This record gives sequence, C-alpha cells and structure tokens, in this order.
Amino acid sequence: MTAAQAEAACRPSGKRPCKMQAFRIWDTNQKTFYLRNNQLIAGYLQGPNIKLEEKIDMVPIDLHNVFLGIHGGKLCLSCAKSGDDIKLQLEEVNITDLSKNKEEDKRFTFIRSEKGPTTSFESAACPGWFLCTTLEADRPVSLTNTPEEPLIVTKFYFQEDQ
Repeated sequence: MTAAQAEAACRPSGKRPCKMQAFRIWDTNQKTFYLRNNQLIAGYLQGPNIKLEEKIDMVPIDLHNVFLGIHGGKLCLSCAKSGDDIKLQLEEVNITDLSKNKEEDKRFTFIRSEKGPTTSFESAACPGWFLCTTLEADRPVSLTNTPEEPLIVTKFYFQEDQ
C-alpha cells in the first residue's frame, strides 16, 4: 500500500488525514497498561517501574472507529474468535497498514464511545465485547461481554501523550 493509498483508506470522507497518535490510558481505578510476556497487563506502576507504562497508539478510521496498538503501532490489539471463545490478542502488524475497507482488518477495529470523562472500546468484529480490566491488579487486559459486572472495568481515561 502506498502512502497515498494509506491516507485515502484513513480518509473515507476526504476530510481527515490518517495520523497515529499516542495516548496514555488508565482505567477508572487508576491502573495503567504494561507488557509482560507479550501480554497487555493492567496494574499499578510506581517508582522505577513507571517507565514500563505502555502508551496506546491510535489511528482514527472515522468519527467513532479506531485501530489500537502499542510499541509505535507495531503490535495491534485485535478481537480473536475461536469457536465460542473470544479474546483480546496482540498481533504483529503495522497499525498504518490496516484499512477499514478490508474485512480481514475488522478484528482490529474498535468503536470508541465517550461518556463524560471516560472512554470505552467495543470490538467491531465482536459486537457487545468491550476492552476491559479487572478490579484485581496485574491481570491481563481482555474483552468482556458483561460490561456491567461489578468486578469488570470497561471505562478508561484517555489522554494524548505529551
């Protein structure tokens, strides 16, 4: 895909250029994301460990749909289906190579919904499944289809990284 094709794919209306932005993300219990054994984990990072915090790379597709990644957009978050099992995966793919027009890239698409100061992310490939953390620290970031469950956190604070 050429740079012009990539920009056209990210600008369906012809109004907004495709641009990856880095964001700090933390859940409503103040847990940030970090990587452990190639898995995205939510926990409390303090002192020297604060440098382990992963920034979320985001490429807007349109008004509400986004691609999410880490490591400069080289590892992308996806919704993986295997039979009835649905889980969050990190896949080695460049975030700027993804296209909203390709069915195989739908698993990387998340619907961003803002409610007051918080944001939630629903999988476009698996409707009703939301990016989540648990109340317990140092547990994997995952997907849930029961966002109202008391032990699950699906609302995040999202701030552009300075």
